[in-house]
Amino acid sequence: MSIQSQTNQFDLEYFFELCPDLLCISGYDGYFKKINPAVSRTLGYSVEELLNTPIDQFIHPEDRELTSRKRQEMIKGATLFQFENRYLTKDGKTLWLLWTSIPAARHQLIFAIAKDITHRKKSEENLHVLEMLKNLSPDQMQRFSSELEILSTTPPPDHSNLRWMGSKIPVSVKDQLWLNKFEAAVRKSVGTPEINLKSLSMEMAVSERQLYREIGRIMGTTPNKLIRIIRLHLSWEAIASGNYRTLADVAKIAGFTSTAHFKKLFQQLYGINVSELL
Repeated sequence: MSIQSQTNQFDLEYFFELCPDLLCISGYDGYFKKINPAVSRTLGYSVEELLNTPIDQFIHPEDRELTSRKRQEMIKGATLFQFENRYLTKDGKTLWLLWTSIPAARHQLIFAIAKDITHRKKSEENLHVLEMLKNLSPDQMQRFSSELEILSTTPPPDHSNLRWMGSKIPVSVKDQLWLNKFEAAVRKSVGTPEINLKSLSMEMAVSERQLYREIGRIMGTTPNKLIRIIRLHLSWEAIASGNYRTLADVAKIAGFTSTAHFKKLFQQLYGINVSELL
């Protein structure tokens, strides 16, 4: 190997390691083959976890089908430009990533670069929600204030005095991570008619009694009430995205089998007919 080619290889590896964007090489088999440190740092998983787990497992459940279709198009030779989808971090947060991907059929590999556009997407959602709510009465706006906090509050850089899902209760970093894990477990099971506390306890590696105790200690409420809060937060995400136009669609995303029950609960909590937001 010539000195020039050695230098070029070194420069490429150096760029790969230091690039702030997510750089990855994946196989046609649906696994990462190589990633730069930004991927692990952004998603919170170790390099070993990322390389030994199907990529689909890191993608938001609602985006897996579309992402799979796009991957099949690339396997057939298409190049992917400006594709947006959501990934789930290890602590349960949702990130929006913007991808550009190029297939290399000869080696059955896909070379991809992604940017984290979560902040931009959240800003767009905030504007969308505020536009919907601008005609509400002062009383209705007061009822919505906690949800507006959820949509617009960013934790301070030092993670001090954290708030979880718009709660007024300060929580420690340790409790924040525990609540994020609980929220992720609920989101994973939200498609089922009834979320079983026993299965949630197993997911959290605690007993049901410990589950009640921890949620009571941190949030001053019960697991079932906290599940309801998370379900309604999911409905807000669906409304804010602007992608769901019917009451049935939003209710389904939030895990409610009865649109009438969802509509009634939303009305009781926020003082407005959810259909008006759609």
